[in-house]
Amino acid sequence: MSVRLPKCGLIVSCQAHDDNPLRGPHFMVAMAQAAVQAGAGGIRAEGVADIAAIRAAIRVPIIGLIKRQDPGFDVYITPDFAAAKAVADAGADVIAIDATGRPRQGEPLATLIRRIHAELGKPVMADIATLAEAIRAEAEGCDYIGSTMAGYTHETVHRREGPDLELLGELVAHCHRPVIAEGRYDTPTLAAKALAMGAHAVVVGTAVTNPREIARRFVAAMAG
Repeated sequence: MSVRLPKCGLIVSCQAHDDNPLRGPHFMVAMAQAAVQAGAGGIRAEGVADIAAIRAAIRVPIIGLIKRQDPGFDVYITPDFAAAKAVADAGADVIAIDATGRPRQGEPLATLIRRIHAELGKPVMADIATLAEAIRAEAEGCDYIGSTMAGYTHETVHRREGPDLELLGELVAHCHRPVIAEGRYDTPTLAAKALAMGAHAVVVGTAVTNPREIARRFVAAMAG
């Protein structure tokens, strides 16, 4: 577990939903290469095909995950060890998992983190939505705390307007593991503010790698 995510660095999330014309390894590799050329110190990628293709093209650390929606369960980011192993085998350096308190079909969180460490030799990024979830994930052995799920759980959806800077401040103050700011950091000013507040690094996705959503914002603003 020698790979470390860059301190004070930009991590670009290269992901696209199924209905996005940019879905697929070819486009995600190009996005990742462009991000690295710009100075990004890491990439966050989803799915075995995308991760493997990106791994073959770049050398910076990759945070890998698999999104799988199991009926009746809310946890969908790398929900079990089988998913984590697939991500590791594809070439990810860090495994991102959903560490919220929501119902999960896979192993208990502590078991999943322990197996990723022991059997895959990979660090774990715990995607959380609240301080309590972060403290629990840290106690159970995660290596990084990510604010990824803030605003995307029933408990936190009311805080979805802009990045959850309040949560970031709480995480920096109370957690001992490096804190990765993620979730709606959509301007350089906000990303720089997250670092000034003590974040180890910042993950930016839509604002860099989703031209469709960027264009929609322009269209909406101009129509208004």
